[in-house]
Amino acid sequence: MIQLVFATNNPNKLKEVQALLPSNIKLLSLSDINCHEDIPETQPTIEGNAIQKAEYLKQMYGYNCFADDTGLEVVALNGEPGVYSARYAGPQRNSDDNMDKLLSNLENRQNRKAQFKTVIALHLDGALHTFTGICKGNITLEKRGNKGFGYDPVFQPDNYDKTFAEMDLELKNTIGHRGKATKQLIDFLSNL
Repeated sequence: MIQLVFATNNPNKLKEVQALLPSNIKLLSLSDINCHEDIPETQPTIEGNAIQKAEYLKQMYGYNCFADDTGLEVVALNGEPGVYSARYAGPQRNSDDNMDKLLSNLENRQNRKAQFKTVIALHLDGALHTFTGICKGNITLEKRGNKGFGYDPVFQPDNYDKTFAEMDLELKNTIGHRGKATKQLIDFLSNL
């Protein structure tokens, strides 16, 4: 049995990932290892933040672990909000404020191409592995749908006529960035 700490305090995220993992892997949350501090995220890239979080956990707590970071990258805004996606409109991390700022910054722009990117960094037995999931699409002109979270109501994946917020979770996980990165992680762990 392999024990892995998943750098999340979200019990639903933990349960979701545990259900996908092979039965020989037991997931622990941050609270399971008594980690209650904010894990630093000070890197200029999504990859950098995922790696920083995994390395912090390994150094401070000594566990095999993985961490993820996700960002929305918009072509016409030179990759913004990117690493600042969660706090694009300020430190309050409000999704509606973030989407309003994004839509405002894209007003009168023809190019609305964007991509969601998730990077998972796995620290396992002294080695670091990364897994990247990307979902390309466009930013809509207005918010649509009430499912999901974050920028889901304004992101419409390529080849679909719905935003992430209008899709059921199963479809979003199949075509989405986080689902793709998680699948790579699971494939890797299943072959150990």
